[in-house]
Amino acid sequence: MAKEQAIIAGGCFWCTEAVFKDVIGVYEVESGYIGGDTADPTYKQVCSGTTGHAEAIRVTYDTDTISLPEILDVFLGTHDPTQLNRQGNDVGTQYRSAIFPLDADQRAEAEAAIARANEAHDGKVVTTIEEPTTWYPAEDYHQDYWEGEGRANPYCMATIPPKLLKLRKSFQNKVRAEG
Repeated sequence: MAKEQAIIAGGCFWCTEAVFKDVIGVYEVESGYIGGDTADPTYKQVCSGTTGHAEAIRVTYDTDTISLPEILDVFLGTHDPTQLNRQGNDVGTQYRSAIFPLDADQRAEAEAAIARANEAHDGKVVTTIEEPTTWYPAEDYHQDYWEGEGRANPYCMATIPPKLLKLRKSFQNKVRAEG
C-alpha cells in the first residue's frame, strides 16, 4: 500500500470533503487553506476573501486502489469547474476551483485531467493549477463536518446530497458501499 496526497479546492471544503470521504481508497480528508499570503489564517479571514487562500482539502489515498488521475476526475466531475471564483452561492477567490500539485508528476496529471474535463465542458474549464504554498489545516470544527453538524446545516443539506448523488451516478465503481 502506497499512500500519496493531493490538494484540491472546489468551493466549500465541507462539500468536497463529504464527496471524498465516500471514495474507495481515500484514507483521510483534511479541510484547510492554501494559496494565500496570510500566515495561520482563520476561517473568518479566509471567508473575507482578503488572504488569497482557497478553501481546500488534502486527500490521502492508496495508490494501489485509486490513482491520481481518478482522484482528479472525481474532483472535476463533482463540482462545476466552469465557474470562476464561485460554486453556487459561494462567491470569491476563496471558493475557486484549483489543483495544487505537489511535484512535476502531479502537475502533468493535473494538466491532463483539466484537458479531459475541457472535452466534457466545451473548453470552458477555469480550474487553475497553482503552486502549493503552506498548507494550513482548518479549525477542528471544520473537520468531518458533514458527519457532524453538517447534516443539520441547511446550506449543507441543500448542497452536499446532490454532489453525493453525482458521485454515485458518475463514479459508481469508486464509491464506498452505503451502510
